[in-house]
Amino acid sequence: MSMRKPLLAFAVALALLTGASFAQSPGSQSPNLGKPVSEADIKAWDISVLPDGTNLPPGSGTPAQGARIYAEKCVACHAEGGKGGGAPGAGPLVGGAPLTNGIETAKTIANYYAYATTVFDYIRRAMPYNAPRSLSDNEVYALTAYILALNKLIGENDVMDAKTLPQVKMPNRDNFILPYPDRI
Repeated sequence: MSMRKPLLAFAVALALLTGASFAQSPGSQSPNLGKPVSEADIKAWDISVLPDGTNLPPGSGTPAQGARIYAEKCVACHAEGGKGGGAPGAGPLVGGAPLTNGIETAKTIANYYAYATTVFDYIRRAMPYNAPRSLSDNEVYALTAYILALNKLIGENDVMDAKTLPQVKMPNRDNFILPYPDRI
């Protein structure tokens, strides 16, 4: 005779009994796990920047300022002039053939990103690789301006801030199908 059915019945009964002992009735004592989350805690992580520029922080930066920061914090991985090849996985930031050339085409800032605000958001969250979220908002604006200027998407004297960044028209903007177009 198989032992599977009695063992399964025992496991179900045990799970029901132990599960019932852990359930809390309304008004009962908390198990004291975790800690309450304050509005300040949430705000520190609520840094999403939307394509239209919603949630961009105060600050500004120019390509010239960005070039100095890039030389200090980015060139080791992304190489001189954003050409890539410095570190594994740190592809080029500049140039790139149109994506219509095939799936193997390298994706860069100019040929892939639909919104300049996405460039800002990514740098702010993930760069530099060895110290994400360590850049000030002014540094992120400056780096974004530098990379956009390298791709000839803005002028070398343009200032990027919460007003001007969303106005940058990216070459691939119209080639995306948005799953939630009402959220732009």
